Amino acid sequence: MTILSDHEIMECLNKGDIKISPFEPKCLNPAGYDLRSLCELSINPKQYVLAATVEKVKLSLKVLASLHLRSSFAREGVIGSFAVVDPGFCGQLTLALHNNGKKVVKIQKNERITQIVFHKLGRVARRGYHGLYQKSVGVVESRRNADTQQSII
Repeated sequence: MTILSDHEIMECLNKGDIKISPFEPKCLNPAGYDLRSLCELSINPKQYVLAATVEKVKLSLKVLASLHLRSSFAREGVIGSFAVVDPGFCGQLTLALHNNGKKVVKIQKNERITQIVFHKLGRVARRGYHGLYQKSVGVVESRRNADTQQSII
């Protein structure tokens, strides 16, 4: 697996292997793209919140992505728990954030909050993501129990 540089990300965007909508050129960085917060947030100390990205992301079967909290928020005590973005995923991303610090952390609407790093797979995936969060819009709560109920039926 190879991490894509800014040049490679642009090539993938042009070929359609990666789609980011809306795409903001100033959010592109040397080894990823900064995703922005859909809403203004105020996270109290010891509080856990879910936040959605402005951007909708779509990945081909050739690419997967990982998410990393921007270091400024980590320096303020915010911890992010993020999953892998599988090949074939399409939708807005929901971010799980916890303020482990002693002060309220404010995040502005459209503020860059997390970096998405794209990885080129060694071979094309056999099948794409078809899980519970496909085509997510806005903040999406856990659907884990929905999956359990579906498998019982």
